[in-house]
Amino acid sequence: MSELAVLPYTVDNGIVTLTLNRPDKRNAINQAMVASLKAHLERAADDLDARVVVITGRGKDFCAGADLAELEQIATLSQEENIEDALSLGDLFIKIRSHPLPVIALVKGRALAGGCGLATACDIVLARDDAEFGYPEVHLGFVPAMVMAILRRKVSELQAFELVVKGDRISAGDAKDLGLVTRVFPAFTFAENAKQYLQLFGKKPRVAVVLTKKLLYELDDLNFEEGIRRGAEVNAEARMSDECREGVRRFLEKSNE
Repeated sequence: MSELAVLPYTVDNGIVTLTLNRPDKRNAINQAMVASLKAHLERAADDLDARVVVITGRGKDFCAGADLAELEQIATLSQEENIEDALSLGDLFIKIRSHPLPVIALVKGRALAGGCGLATACDIVLARDDAEFGYPEVHLGFVPAMVMAILRRKVSELQAFELVVKGDRISAGDAKDLGLVTRVFPAFTFAENAKQYLQLFGKKPRVAVVLTKKLLYELDDLNFEEGIRRGAEVNAEARMSDECREGVRRFLEKSNE
């Protein structure tokens, strides 16, 4: 039986969980994992029961980077083949950012190199307080190139430069201070804290969340006035949804009690 790089798709109370399943390899990224994540993300986008997508890792680590066996093949590939290989991971990052639902990384242990890139590509990162983050590619004469466009949007230029040129590992607390991590929870309560956090997302109106994420990232390509106009369009679209009308009705009924 072939290895399942990502455990089968599951959805529970609106929460889709995608579990990296190579614990003996510290959940190292290989092409099978990238392909499986893409397929599961596409399924979640069409799943009307889904409200949020969670990416986590089986075993001690979230993801410690690229698979060394596949890295060894780099020297034998042509430039065109190397570009195609790199774009496969880049396309996964694009799918996460353009996905209609929030994509949340649950990070324990190590999130390094491509693994740190995968976490950074997610909309929200929940980390255990003993987790480690870093882009150590420079030590191998390599470049964390595929994550750079996202990293520049999440931290300052000054911080991004130090992270990728020094290649040091940093703690979850330091990663939060930089803006790479959303929340840090103690190791002994991490599972419960993360569960409570995700349950809140599982109850959010799907249409409102989809429109919110889409507008936020669309603003990257718009000037201020264009952003205001686009905001008005999204505002009107949200008002017309059944979820919004029902939400307003419940609010008014409660305020009149």
